[in-house]
Amino acid sequence: MTTNKPPLATANLIYFVAVHLLALVAAPLWALLVGFSGWAWLTAGLIWLFSGLSITAGYHRLWSHRSYQATWPLKLFFVIFGTFALQNSVLVWCARHRLHHRFVDDTERDPHSIRTGFWHAHIGWMLRHWPTSEIDFDQVKDLERDPLLRWQHRHYWLLTWLLNLGVPVLLGVLIGEVIGMVLLAGAVRLVFSQHCTFFINSLAHTWGKRHYTDSNTSRDNAWLALVTWGEGYHNFHHAFQADYRNGVCWWHFDPGKWLIAACSSVGLAGSLKRTPAFRIRRAKMTMQFRQLERELASGHASETWAEAIEREYQQFMDIVSQWQAVQAERVQAGTAAARDRWQRHKFRQRSRELDRTLKDQARRLACLQQQWHESSRDVV
Repeated sequence: MTTNKPPLATANLIYFVAVHLLALVAAPLWALLVGFSGWAWLTAGLIWLFSGLSITAGYHRLWSHRSYQATWPLKLFFVIFGTFALQNSVLVWCARHRLHHRFVDDTERDPHSIRTGFWHAHIGWMLRHWPTSEIDFDQVKDLERDPLLRWQHRHYWLLTWLLNLGVPVLLGVLIGEVIGMVLLAGAVRLVFSQHCTFFINSLAHTWGKRHYTDSNTSRDNAWLALVTWGEGYHNFHHAFQADYRNGVCWWHFDPGKWLIAACSSVGLAGSLKRTPAFRIRRAKMTMQFRQLERELASGHASETWAEAIEREYQQFMDIVSQWQAVQAERVQAGTAAARDRWQRHKFRQRSRELDRTLKDQARRLACLQQQWHESSRDVV
């Protein structure tokens, strides 16, 4: 990225200064002097809930990554409440997000590369007219064919004012609390929800563990998932971005995943994409072997341990080769075989057997790694 700072994005700067002053100065003063009603808190909470889920399940997983399909009513819900989040139109949001995935960590092409600095990745990329922030609509040609998304993009700023100011004012008039509603359901809710989203670009590329890939700076962070509707499992997402899940395990806090699955069960969504368990386990074990390789290189392992780990790695590569051969055979068999019930059963059975074999090896490798670390501590 160029060292010469481009001009300030004046409109964005004015917005961020104004909304932060309202949320961090005016709202606390109002709370002390007047207070907020339960209706204001309820409205702020519901809009935060629905807008947050619309960003993660709609803007992100549905439109940016096409990880499932949705019916028109669900799309409309995401468009309306996604506009409440004030993170631009679907077309603009997805165009930038797809570039982020395509050029992640590249300071010249990633719109919010963490390598340019935490502040830049978090919010700084929106405060100046950086070349990397320019919108490339060629990235969303598929989405431009959707009339609903074209409509939202065309009327985005009108919708933004109506929803983020008009709705709080209207509700405030109805309950006799206009200022309180605007401050809490408007400014405070926006500042909190937007910074939670911004943390995905900054904290989720700084703080956490890389369980599935170390080819980029993305991290898995369960704490961050709590305030980002499941988006904190960012390393998994960068490794398997087409998957509708971010928290792949059932216990992972991922309301976006749960919402999509619930909508699928009632016919509002379909064609949910799931990464095969084998591929996920392969990625995780690859990272384990890389960690073991670094530890072996440090020279603290005996020759016996090195040989045991090498045997496990060779077996791992053999299982992976067999699985790849099955997938290649399935592709070569073509659509005719895919329609044949027996052929489908045969391929599925072979894949499951290999998956079980790899699962058993994963347990064995974990035990081996634990025993090695324990023996190393005993020696020390």
